[in-house]
Amino acid sequence: MSDRWMVCDGATARATARTTARATARTTARATADWREYHGTMAEEWTQADGSATDRAWLADWRRRIAALYVEVRAMAAADPAAAHAHWRTVRERLYREHPQSPVPVGGRARFRARHFAYDPSLRFDVAVEPTEPDPERRDPAGRAPGAFAIELPNSGPDTLSFARVGRIQIPFAEGPRSLGVFWMAGYAGGLFIPFRDATNGTETYGAGRYLVDAAKSADLGGDPARGTIVVDFNFAFQPSCAFDARWACPLAPPENRLDLPIRAGERRS
Repeated sequence: MSDRWMVCDGATARATARTTARATARTTARATADWREYHGTMAEEWTQADGSATDRAWLADWRRRIAALYVEVRAMAAADPAAAHAHWRTVRERLYREHPQSPVPVGGRARFRARHFAYDPSLRFDVAVEPTEPDPERRDPAGRAPGAFAIELPNSGPDTLSFARVGRIQIPFAEGPRSLGVFWMAGYAGGLFIPFRDATNGTETYGAGRYLVDAAKSADLGGDPARGTIVVDFNFAFQPSCAFDARWACPLAPPENRLDLPIRAGERRS
């Protein structure tokens, strides 16, 4: 079912969002309590990323919670994008601080506080995805994204991850339009992926860039397939897991997705 069924009058949408946010807070609190009880008695039996059944169960829980958060964000943003952003920040910070599958090292979780630039409504866009002209010599051999061609993106770790470029988007910045490649991730269950770098990297934000869309992990603000559009909001730009701990390997933005201007929106480091 499309998220568009949730678009209603502003008052109803805000009331629904508040109810959803309260339910999410209660569910997260219960999960945190369960984790603390479990951790106090059985923590010695597993460690994060050890591949055990318990590790995988908590990872599945993490992904469910991220997916639920973005469902709420898309619904709230239909009436009030700024309120949706505030909700995203609050829930995401709580997960990063309290969930056992947080990318933040265990020793730093209790004092973790996410930092963000102030919300800027001018950096939210609904843009068309312009299809990439097929290149027969670089066509995706597995057929995971028909009409696209295969590409390997930079990675923070030793492994190489495969992607298929499916198109490009033109962002109408006040400084003039800029283009970003749109990719389809070959691993996991697939998903749209839009990483980017900008002039804040290495000083105000993570040096290797941030993500706008990572749909394989449910970080997706929506779009309209009938119109061929996607929502990109730089206020929701976030740092990859490797920004918090070098043990995580993350795909990074290729040269074509490096913006020549500062994007002071979204998650920051300083």
